[in-house]
Amino acid sequence: IPVAVGIEERGELYGLIVDRVGDVLRLERSTHEPNPATLDPRWGAVCAGVHRLEHELMVVLDVDKVLDLGRLGVAA
Repeated sequence: IPVAVGIEERGELYGLIVDRVGDVLRLERSTHEPNPATLDPRWGAVCAGVHRLEHELMVVLDVDKVLDLGRLGVAA
C-alpha cells in the first residue's frame, strides 16, 4: 500500500508517495559514502550518497534534486 511522506523544503510542504516505509534509522556521518561507480545512473541523478548497512546498501535520496526535476517537468 503506498504511503505519503510529508516533507518541508525551502519553506514549502510536499508529499512524496513511497511504496513503503521501513525502519527509521539514525545514521552516523562517518558511514556516509559517495555514490558507487556501479550505481544505476537514474539513481545517481537523485542520490546524495549511500550508507552501507549490515546486509544492504541504503541510497540517500537528495530531495533538492528530486524537486528540481519536478520543476523542470522531468520524470525521475
